[in-house]
Amino acid sequence: MSQQANPRGTFLKIADLLKRQIEDDVAMAELPSLTEVMRDHDVSRGVALRAFGVLRQEGVAEPAPGGRWRVVRAGVQVDRRPLDQRLADIITTEGLEVGEAFPSASALAVRFGVSRPTVAKALKELETAGVLADGGQGRVRRVRTLPTREERS
Repeated sequence: MSQQANPRGTFLKIADLLKRQIEDDVAMAELPSLTEVMRDHDVSRGVALRAFGVLRQEGVAEPAPGGRWRVVRAGVQVDRRPLDQRLADIITTEGLEVGEAFPSASALAVRFGVSRPTVAKALKELETAGVLADGGQGRVRRVRTLPTREERS
């Protein structure tokens, strides 16, 4: 879609196209980046932001950390707690005992759909809290203590 002389309504057309993409691809969890929308539709940043705003207003998408936008699906609950709390829950949900190996940062990054540095930061918080033993580079990180209620909730 090229830039028109009168861009009024262009953001609505882009929002409709994005909604159709979301409906067609049930596995879609994240919207294209702002830059991709600007490039693909040959529009300004403001027009792309207004299109995302329409999706937000209609409850189809919401902003996510890092400047991205995630798809909101009806009936699907998303855990919005901090990552370190969700990682602490792994110990109880998977029945890990003290001394057992904790999943790697790479595996956790894939599992939670975040970057490895984000996982590393959350793991460092659990190490500081004494829940995990520092794995160090190339070493397996192990469960030091079972998380208390505050660390899980």
